[in-house]
Amino acid sequence: MEAYSIFKDLAIIIVFAKIFGILARKCKAPQVVGEIIAGLLIGPGILGLVEQTDFLVQMAEVGVVLLMFSAGLETNLKDLLKTGPVAFLIACAGVFVPLLGGALLYMGMYGAAPWGSEKFYTAVFIGVIMTATSVSITVEALKELGRLKGKVGTTILSAAIIDDVLGIIVLTFVVGFKSPDSNPGKVVLSTLLFFAMALLVGFILFHVFKRLDDKYPHTRRIPILGLALCFFFAYAAEQYFGIADITGAYVAGIVLCSIRDSNYIERKMEVSSYMLFGPVFFASIGLKTSIDNVNGDILLFSLGFVLVALLCKVIGCGLMAKLCRFRTADCLKIGVGMMTRGEVALIVAQKGLSVGLLTPVYFTSVIILIIVSSISTPIILKVLYAKDKEEVGAEASA
Repeated sequence: MEAYSIFKDLAIIIVFAKIFGILARKCKAPQVVGEIIAGLLIGPGILGLVEQTDFLVQMAEVGVVLLMFSAGLETNLKDLLKTGPVAFLIACAGVFVPLLGGALLYMGMYGAAPWGSEKFYTAVFIGVIMTATSVSITVEALKELGRLKGKVGTTILSAAIIDDVLGIIVLTFVVGFKSPDSNPGKVVLSTLLFFAMALLVGFILFHVFKRLDDKYPHTRRIPILGLALCFFFAYAAEQYFGIADITGAYVAGIVLCSIRDSNYIERKMEVSSYMLFGPVFFASIGLKTSIDNVNGDILLFSLGFVLVALLCKVIGCGLMAKLCRFRTADCLKIGVGMMTRGEVALIVAQKGLSVGLLTPVYFTSVIILIIVSSISTPIILKVLYAKDKEEVGAEASA
């Protein structure tokens, strides 16, 4: 009978996610905030109605892959190419400043560490965790606000994708210094090869899909093949190149974003994502939270960890955006949009546990960061965009 408990878990997740999503919207907060809180409430930390299982983890992974595929489909390729160099600079700042901030936080709380010591590598790894950006939550918030396709939204998307690639490279270098089995140079090469493959194969597949779209316009075979392409790119990115699957899914969306039926594909993807996979993904963030091992020292470290992680992203990305001549209000949006942490931070933390760079007690801090950033980012973005409307209204009435 245990095999059928997955249906009970899914029913609970969908109902609670919908109820709390509606409540969040009534409170003028994005729906994803409610879905994350729903996961926290029904998870083992509070009510214990749903346990995190391998099945739910895999469902959540499909959810984030579909979300990133949809984000790629909605991307304006011309805007992406236009913001590419700027996004790269913002991503570099979004990696360097949190990396430095995290290492200094650890050393400030537990004492300076000599170069090459175990403590030094732990301090650096705390910074590495902070470099990760979870663009999926920001994407959903921007979609709800209708701001995903603008210059700021495209810049955040591009910078977050580049940020994760840079973060993975930094992670590999740190692990490489700790473990002789790891080869940092190989990861850099794999990353370059992935984007070379994506450019070549994507160019060919774009023309294949364009011809199919011309011959069979607005037919279901187009989104079905598009979904297959999404899963293939996600698989190839992880399996053959060591790149995050969400990056592969986003690239697959980019490949198809310029065909005539890209909006039709996106609408078909939206049904399954909105009905099932999206709620499971956002609720899973709450499900991962456990408060069993929390004590005063961990709470104090977690407070500093969360504050430094959030502020470093806002400061690093915001200042670089300012240097790239964005308006001050847009710089703040970019900084806030880049401060969410999610699945990538968890992957990085898990890697640290497996190679001995991190002890399990600090995993609680990572979970708290994910929860706080996932809830606060959509709310702050909504406030910032609401101020834009107020300013426009004030100018119109003047």
